[in-house]
Amino acid sequence: MRELHTHPSPRRWTAPRAVALVAMLAAGGVLAACSSSSTNPSIVRSGPTPTETSSASASASASPSATGSPSAAPSAVESALAAAASFAASVSAQQAMVHDKAVSVLAQAPNGGNALGATTLTAVPLADSGGLPAAFVTIENNGIDTASYAVQVDFTDTSGKTVDSAVVGAENIPSGDQATPVALSHQPAGQRLLPVVVKAVRY
Repeated sequence: MRELHTHPSPRRWTAPRAVALVAMLAAGGVLAACSSSSTNPSIVRSGPTPTETSSASASASASPSATGSPSAAPSAVESALAAAASFAASVSAQQAMVHDKAVSVLAQAPNGGNALGATTLTAVPLADSGGLPAAFVTIENNGIDTASYAVQVDFTDTSGKTVDSAVVGAENIPSGDQATPVALSHQPAGQRLLPVVVKAVRY
């Protein structure tokens, strides 16, 4: 009778050994992932770093000012218009009482009048006039008696052409004293105009 040789049956993994193997493989995969992410700079991080977070916060906090800057332009224009209107109203109020008389006197005077030498002009800073062309008209009474004056100021462009005119007056200036009314052009703000005295009358 042939002797039967039995081959050893394949090793069967018991449940505890299988669990241990899975744990070892899982641990090896985690170690491999950690190792490659720490040495390979091309690995993409899934979340922002603290530096990136702070940079994003800074950009977010800066964005309102950037988006708000265009609104500064209209407010600046409105402020300039308000300043011009306020300046014009102030000048008109100061000249209202003597303007009509000055216009009448100038209309009767031949040529440039008799007091051109008694007047000088100083430009009003545009920042003070709201951008409107304007000039301080200094009228000095060099006579021996109290006198009144009427002055016409023309505003000319760079070619010398008269663009606008203003009439100012000063009444009852004592001898040796002076007055400084303001001649104002009502042309749009920002124009470069030169003020020139074209007629001045002492009466």
